[in-house]
Amino acid sequence: MSFKPTMRIMAPTLAAIMLIAAACAGNTSTTDSTAASAPTAAATATEPAAEAATAEEATTEPAATAADTEATTEPTAAAAEEATEPVAAVAMTKLNLNTVTGDELLNTIPGFGDRMVREFQEYRPYISIQQFRREIGKYVDDAQVADYEQYVYVPVDVNESDAETLKQLPGVDDAIAEELMAARPYDSNDAFLAKLAELVSSEDAAAASGYLAQ
Repeated sequence: MSFKPTMRIMAPTLAAIMLIAAACAGNTSTTDSTAASAPTAAATATEPAAEAATAEEATTEPAATAADTEATTEPTAAAAEEATEPVAAVAMTKLNLNTVTGDELLNTIPGFGDRMVREFQEYRPYISIQQFRREIGKYVDDAQVADYEQYVYVPVDVNESDAETLKQLPGVDDAIAEELMAARPYDSNDAFLAKLAELVSSEDAAAASGYLAQ
């Protein structure tokens, strides 16, 4: 007679146990779902950072391009500057001994005096640099004469000037002077300059035109 009440008591207990088990299973599923979604959320969070990095890289590219452009233009500017240098080299800075004035001598040659102006002009016209050296060498030593030659020149006659006078021309040495004389006579100064251009640099040949007698 006591067995039946025992069964009534256990039935509710079993039902409670089943409810607890079901609840635990539900919590486990929720936890697994949360864990599974976590990587997706983390990946989503990193996307803006990656996009920001890409944007920053894209922003720096124009600066690099500008730097490359600047580097490319520098050689062009340098080449343009070099191209203008021969023009400056052609400029004639020496004084023609047969036409120079006293004031030009006084204002050009350091330490030059009125007495030397008279001596320079006394022996005109000069036909060779050796004549100049000989006459002015009566008053000053060879070193001073050589110093004067940095500022003055004797005009070059393309068919008559001696080797020393030809050597006043830029780039002309003993061997080139002899070759220039061997090619005489020249029909004109231009013909002489054309021959000279075969023997010296183009800059020296262009500068030489200022030394020629007209």
